[in-house]
Order: sequence, then structure tokens, then C-alpha cells
Amino acid sequence: MHQVIQPKIMYFGTPVVLISTTNPDGTPNLAPLSSAWWINDSCMLGMSRQSQTVRNLERTGECVLNLPDDSLVGAVDRLALTTGREDVPKYKAAIGCEYIPDKFAHAGLTPLPAELVRVQRVLECPVHLEAQLVKSHAFDHGGIAALEVKVIRAHFETTILNPVRRHHVDPDRWRPLIMSFCEFYSLGGNVHSSRLAEVF
Repeated sequence: MHQVIQPKIMYFGTPVVLISTTNPDGTPNLAPLSSAWWINDSCMLGMSRQSQTVRNLERTGECVLNLPDDSLVGAVDRLALTTGREDVPKYKAAIGCEYIPDKFAHAGLTPLPAELVRVQRVLECPVHLEAQLVKSHAFDHGGIAALEVKVIRAHFETTILNPVRRHHVDPDRWRPLIMSFCEFYSLGGNVHSSRLAEVF
């Protein structure tokens, strides 16, 4: 039996991303997000247009998408109620967000220079995707930006790669941190083999 409801959010379960950008003064900014999806080498990101991350990305056209595994949940959670904007937006202040100038230190994470973009990566994350902004779209809801980025370099920890097919991630070794209805989850066990895996 189904019931009609109006859910407050629709985060059905997506990977957590720590997106790093560069502030106007050259310092790094780091923010968690869970509205991201990929197709081929492109990614669509959903964020508040008032965030420092969106301002930085639209100004510089560059970012790194750092994908944490489930062991980094504490670091990600420490970033949850922070902002890189010194003038904290009212809606963020209302939910208790505070301005943190050094988010890497606040989260206990280590900055690492990227190779093709002028942005810091997160050393502890198993995946770093250096990306460039393709287009910023106005999303028809509450000042949200939909940002299309193109991945131009991908870094993967060797521990999550398939030992035989070195350009493939081994899904049994990759433990992504997942956001489902604002709660943190990881993956369970494999439930069924996939014919698609044989193609790719």
C-alpha cells in the first residue's frame, strides 16, 4: 500500500563529495555535498547559489571532487555546519552554521595540490576528480545552482583498484560514504551480479 506524502527532502541515496575550490585570497575552501551524479566524464552538482563554493567555482571555473570512503565520516560530519563565507548567509546562520576559514584543519584533513587545476585535493580521500566548470544552470527552486563540470584528471588509490584490470575500481574494495535522507550510510554486500559489469 502506498501513501501520498510531501517529503521535506529527496536524498534517496547518493555518494558524499567533498568539493574543494579556491577562495579569492588563494586559500582553499572545502564543502560537503550529496547532490551529485555522473555520466561518462561529466558530473552535475547541486548547491546553494549563496555558498562560497559556488561563488568560487563560478569565478575560477575549477574544482576537485574528492570522494570519501566510509572511514572519513567523522571528518565529513565536522564540515556539515560550516561555511566559507565570512558574511554567513541568514538561512545558514538560522541552522547554526559558522564561518570557518581553514576547513581542512577543522576537519582534520590534509591539502594536496592538484595537477591540472589550481585547487587543493584531499589527501585522505581515495578518489580525487579534478574538474572544470562547463556551465552553471539556474535551478527553479530556492536559489539552487546546478553546475555541470567536466572531469579532466582522475586519481584513484591503488588499494581500491582491481588488481588485474588496473583501470577498473574493484567494487568490493570501494566503500563510498552515502547520504540517504540526511543520514550517513555505506554499502552492504553485493546482492546480485550485473550483466553491465561484463560490458564495462
